[in-house]
Amino acid sequence: MADLLNTNANNYGDDAIVTLSPREHIRLRPGMYVGTVGDGSQPDEALYVLIKEVVDNSIDEFIMGAGKQIDITIADKVVTVRDYGRGIPLKSLSVAVGQMNTGGKYGSEAFKKTVGMNGVGVKAVNMLSSEFTARSVRDGEARTVTFSKGLEVSDKWESGVHEKNGTFISYRVDEEIFGEYAYNLEYVEQKIRNYSYLNLGLTLNFNGKSYVSKNGLLDLVNDNLTEEPLYPPIHLTGDDIEVVITHGTGYGESYDSFVNGQHTIHGGTHQVALRAAIAKTVKEFYHKDYDPSDIRTSIMAAISIKVSNPVFENQQKTKFGSREIEQGVSVNTFVGDFLAKHLDDYLHKHPETAQVLQKKIVENEKERKAISGIQKKARETAKKVSLNNKKLRDCKIHRTDKSELAEQSMIFITEGNSASGSITKSRDVRTQAVFSLRGKPLNCYGLTKKVVYENEEFNLLQAALNIEEDMDNLRYNKVVIATDADVDGMHIRLLMMTFFLQFFPEVIRQGHLFVLQTPLFRVRNKKETLYCYSEEERLKAVGKCGVNAEITRFKGLGEISPDEFKEFIGENMRLDKVRITKDDPIHDLLEFYMGKNTYERQGFIIDNLRIEEDIVEQDLKIS
Repeated sequence: MADLLNTNANNYGDDAIVTLSPREHIRLRPGMYVGTVGDGSQPDEALYVLIKEVVDNSIDEFIMGAGKQIDITIADKVVTVRDYGRGIPLKSLSVAVGQMNTGGKYGSEAFKKTVGMNGVGVKAVNMLSSEFTARSVRDGEARTVTFSKGLEVSDKWESGVHEKNGTFISYRVDEEIFGEYAYNLEYVEQKIRNYSYLNLGLTLNFNGKSYVSKNGLLDLVNDNLTEEPLYPPIHLTGDDIEVVITHGTGYGESYDSFVNGQHTIHGGTHQVALRAAIAKTVKEFYHKDYDPSDIRTSIMAAISIKVSNPVFENQQKTKFGSREIEQGVSVNTFVGDFLAKHLDDYLHKHPETAQVLQKKIVENEKERKAISGIQKKARETAKKVSLNNKKLRDCKIHRTDKSELAEQSMIFITEGNSASGSITKSRDVRTQAVFSLRGKPLNCYGLTKKVVYENEEFNLLQAALNIEEDMDNLRYNKVVIATDADVDGMHIRLLMMTFFLQFFPEVIRQGHLFVLQTPLFRVRNKKETLYCYSEEERLKAVGKCGVNAEITRFKGLGEISPDEFKEFIGENMRLDKVRITKDDPIHDLLEFYMGKNTYERQGFIIDNLRIEEDIVEQDLKIS
């Protein structure tokens, strides 16, 4: 050890001190600038952050009153954005897109309430792209500069052009950094929809389809409703704030929140303030000391605020952290005062809505009180069991911790002792927890929340996740359903999804629920081992390893050794995010797949098994 330390010390000389250029640093540490570099499978990955960085500049032009249309395309992995604003000043075009910390927003009051003014965004796009083109048109004059990996390749000036003023950006991200990737156009579409909701009068054209909003957040809430609301959404607007509120019939709370046009999918101080202000205002309106949970259960709401110099809690700007709207004005006071006046006024002017809302609150109160005794007993049981919980193998770092690894925290919900044992032995004990189910969980469709406390497994799972009272306390950033890829495993997935959809839909809405993909085959020869997740991948692996390769089919997670499991729950982990969209009517979906129509449900399970068709009948026995 001493020799090793001396060797390391000897290697540490002046030549070990390295100074990187901004371009080199961005390419070496892209996560510091644009977030997680992934393959495009998750909506908050760098691929979509890069699109946002370019479009944000065009949005700023619209805010300045220059240009009411933005054209966006994605084709053959090339992204293009064309606005019809003022165009970047021609002499400054090259440095504006290629030189760090260069921009036209520093010290500008007009851009005081934007997400970022650091002069980094589009430069990061440039330096992370194998091909990048910027073209600006101003009053018949044009300039086009092209780059490769942040280095300028060409510069062309033109006169007498007959194009509308504005800026054109085109780029292809560098596969040396991003590897294999694909754009999920649904993710991009949703971001563009959000732009339209927050910028009335702006038309965004994406791959030939137009997006425009006339009613702001009211359109957002109406477009994303998965059930008929109990009353018409309440739409409130003011200086630097917009709020929409309505209620449904289910459990949980659903919020969309924005700061300066940034979608804060993980909430923050403004969302906390909204929840508190709604409860306080409603209690004062009815002159009743209602429990806040009874007021907010099944709420569907949205808030957008504009703030000077916003502070966010993460690189992706998905959680707002500012305590003040501006100097001397707290977020709580700003949101609270707005709701106290405008929501109270609305309820006085719309007694029919006030009546429906109060009826819903009273129903929630009755149900809560009806199960209060069961809740108390269940909490005591969960607390006792947690001291020696054989179902939970916890990790050391959690989502709520102040740690760089907090975002990596996850819990695997597994079936059976063999599967949970393999994952437990191969997991990263710092960030990965395991919760073991005993057989198939209860089908809770159509049941009330009472069952969560009466059913031991549901009660212990709820306690492990820490989601009984507030989603902000969720202990794991990712909740991963890990089941076998067979009929029983698919059924357990559906049962667990039903549990979350029925009682804790916000776990899904906030992007925390996933399904673990596990390999169906192992193909290996003397030189290499390949794991395959589909029949197509198996055929490719056989072609690569040769016809004499050894092929093993995994029938269950318990058959995969702990050493092999490290391949599947580490860097190479494949996760499918469970998502709810506006096109998903939750009640109808649950009724169809989890109701009494067993035949249809059975057909769905069989049709969606990821196994080769010619062995279904041989290996699966369905009664």
